[in-house]
Amino acid sequence: MVAGTVFRESGLSLPGAAVTLQLRDGSKGRKLQALSDGRGEFAFRVPPSAADYIVRASLKGFQTAEKVVSVAGEERVDVTLTLEKASK
Repeated sequence: MVAGTVFRESGLSLPGAAVTLQLRDGSKGRKLQALSDGRGEFAFRVPPSAADYIVRASLKGFQTAEKVVSVAGEERVDVTLTLEKASK
C-alpha cells in the first residue's frame, strides 16, 4: 500500500488535491487516481511485489509535487507531499 498526506507550505493539510500513482518504469500500466480527503490523506492498494512508483499531487493554485517511492512487498509506504503556492 502507498499512502500519505498532502500539505501546503504552512504545514496545514490540503484536502481536495488530485493524487496519481503510476509505475516509474514508464510502462503503459494503469494510472491510479484519488483525491486527498478532508485531512489531506490518500491511499492506494498496489500489488505486493517490488516496484518503484511515482506519486504526484496537484491542485489549482499550487505547484505540482511528486516523489518516487519503492515498494518492496506487502509493506505500507508513507509519502508526504508539500504543495507550494503557484507564482502569479
